[in-house]
Amino acid sequence: MDIASVAGMSTAMTQQQTNAQASILVLKKAMEIESSNALQLLQALPQAASNPSNLGNNIDIRA
Repeated sequence: MDIASVAGMSTAMTQQQTNAQASILVLKKAMEIESSNALQLLQALPQAASNPSNLGNNIDIRA
């Protein structure tokens, strides 16, 4: 092995690590955006109407 091949391998490994870090950062940002979008959708849902207090207290078992 000569010095040039070692230097080339070192550069390739550094470049690969940089690409991996960039990919992870892009993935994290995409997950943050999706989380924000999901929260906005949940907040946009209308509130459920509350039933009167007497509704659902008794069950009619006659057939």
